[in-house]
Amino acid sequence: MLTSAALAVFIVAYALIATERVHRVAAALGGVAGMVVLGLVDAETAFFHEHTGVDWNVIFLLFGMMIIVGVLKQTGLFEFLALWAAQRSGGEPYKLLVLLVLITAAVSPILDNVTCVLLVAPVTLSVTRRLGLPPAPYLISLILASNIGGMSTLIGDPPNIIIGSRAGLSFTDFLVHALPLTVILLVLFVVMAKWLFRKDLDHVADVRGLDDLSPGDAITNVRMLRKCLVVLFLVMIAFGLHTVLHLDPSVVAMMGAGAMVLVSRTEPEEFLEEVEWDTLAFFMALFVLVGALVQVGVIGAISEWAAEAMGGRELLGATALLFGSGIVGAFVDNIPYTTATVPVVEEMVASTSASGADSPLWWAFVFGADLGGNATAVAAGANVVVLGIAAKAGEPISFWGFTKYGVVVTAMTLVVAWGWVYLRYFAFV
Repeated sequence: MLTSAALAVFIVAYALIATERVHRVAAALGGVAGMVVLGLVDAETAFFHEHTGVDWNVIFLLFGMMIIVGVLKQTGLFEFLALWAAQRSGGEPYKLLVLLVLITAAVSPILDNVTCVLLVAPVTLSVTRRLGLPPAPYLISLILASNIGGMSTLIGDPPNIIIGSRAGLSFTDFLVHALPLTVILLVLFVVMAKWLFRKDLDHVADVRGLDDLSPGDAITNVRMLRKCLVVLFLVMIAFGLHTVLHLDPSVVAMMGAGAMVLVSRTEPEEFLEEVEWDTLAFFMALFVLVGALVQVGVIGAISEWAAEAMGGRELLGATALLFGSGIVGAFVDNIPYTTATVPVVEEMVASTSASGADSPLWWAFVFGADLGGNATAVAAGANVVVLGIAAKAGEPISFWGFTKYGVVVTAMTLVVAWGWVYLRYFAFV
């Protein structure tokens, strides 16, 4: 009876999150409240228990990186990059698209996807208006590039942070296993984009919009920018060496945030307003909500069934995780999906001989969860954010207007990712 009630609370909360009938934080917290009423959640299980509580490493890693981004934003760096791309393109539509994609792909492995598009999308919208170009293909490309590029590092996409924390995957592991595939997929996407957006890229740009464009004016404080870039460089080095330094990524992020605040002398109200408090609350509520299912044995039962169905056939398991995550992720935000599924994958991995970074199951899960975020307009937070920015600016992109491109790119990237998994972990071992 208790198990059925807990499952019912979870399904209702998850449905509200997926359909966005109420705000996702409210839905998640409502689910937690339901679990409290059922007696499945208390302070111990919610905040301190290793398997049913909040994963504080994930929370503080996100918090630290949000502060770092908040300080960097004050320098005007991201506006500079977008304006530089417009100037370098000379008004050529396809060249502008490629440069914006490359900038987004370069930034997204360092920043989470939502933050990345929040910084680049408004400037892209302004630049395309200056040049008299339709903004939709450029904004859609930013979304697709950020979701692909974010796959390459531990901190690039929220699912990576969740999976990395649970599987013990290091920053370096992502560079070794995910970065090469990310580069391949980005090259393919850049080539595909010329065909996907061929009608929109035929527009002739109004190059007069470039006459008074001065990227350097976007930098508000050169001295502060230099100091912040030095700190960011050291943070990236520390992420790469965190296993050698015996520092968790969350500690590295918090140390970097503290150093960034000190060298920039930014006031608390300036960098704290950039912290996405609702995102942090959503993560914490999701961890507790899934933890309640772990406690009543629902996750354990699903995990055992999945492990038995796989029967030690890792290629079958990896294929199911890759395409299954991509398909499910097309209709459900990949953050709650990853949070709910990661305990199941952990049990599947435990039934095989490989573990941690050596397990193809973890990487298939990473690739499927990240790439599935491109399929539809609601599949990832970055998608929802950019479409909201476009609508507010009077340039709405419909659900199908995005999805008709997203489905094609997702199908291509998932097939290539499966080939990578097969060759990397099965064919040449």
